[in-house]
Amino acid sequence: MAEPVIQVRGLRKSYGDVEAVRGIDVTVERGEVFALLGPNGAGKTTTVEILEGYRQRTGGEASVLERDPAKLDRPTKARIGIVLQSSGVDPFLTVRETIDMYRGYYPHPRPVDEVIDVVGLSEKRDTRVNKLSGGQQRRLDVAIALAGDPELLFLDEPTTGFDPSARRNAWQIVRNLIALGKTVFLTTHYMDEAQYLAKRVAVIAQGLIVAEGPPATIGGRDTAQTVIRFRVEDGEGLPSLGQVPLGDGTLELRTEHPTKVLHELTAWALDRGAELEGMEVYRPTLEDIYLELTGGEAGAE
Repeated sequence: MAEPVIQVRGLRKSYGDVEAVRGIDVTVERGEVFALLGPNGAGKTTTVEILEGYRQRTGGEASVLERDPAKLDRPTKARIGIVLQSSGVDPFLTVRETIDMYRGYYPHPRPVDEVIDVVGLSEKRDTRVNKLSGGQQRRLDVAIALAGDPELLFLDEPTTGFDPSARRNAWQIVRNLIALGKTVFLTTHYMDEAQYLAKRVAVIAQGLIVAEGPPATIGGRDTAQTVIRFRVEDGEGLPSLGQVPLGDGTLELRTEHPTKVLHELTAWALDRGAELEGMEVYRPTLEDIYLELTGGEAGAE
């Protein structure tokens, strides 16, 4: 049996008459990346802040490293690393000096050079913080969280504002964390990020978990129908396969048997010398499912 690092049962949080979190259940197992997705106001940030010990819950049960997050003792806090959306560090210290300073706050820190290597800042170890790019400063934030060799890391929107290249580099850092045996609780509004990194995903909307599971299966993605879309100038004799017109001669159909349907369509086209122009064959992406589950809302808290 996998060991749970985080367990939440019936978690609730109210602000006056507004119930931001409405009785959610979450379990995060040791050594996995767990992603929590949710639009603005969904309760995502509130949930994470409760688990980090920064906010008191109104009701329900919560356990982080077998402790109540509202009553974490110093030794347990030393086992947790947190990467906030923004952080403030001395701009005139070097990368190495910054990490070494934070290492001093923990009883069993990781070697400073090892931390620097994990986050990909080896060539910047003697560079002052104010000379780092935005992406490099974000790597430093992760390095600070790693300094005390925590078992569990909370990464709150770690790649917001990154260009595609910087995001890919950040993803590799998370992969490196897993190789070190860390457990990662990730919040993000990037669907491709969750799909690439997370073993399991939970979608929260209006204070409730509306779907949870591996990215490939969440919201029924594994059983969702395949969409086939194409244009044809003359569709006389085209097999009736449930296609519907979308305008401009474009037809779309959904099927659980794409191989059979594609065979019939292409056989018809070859027999008549016709072209199935602009043909697309795809299944719903994680983003499609996310938008459907959250009522078309996107964005981060």
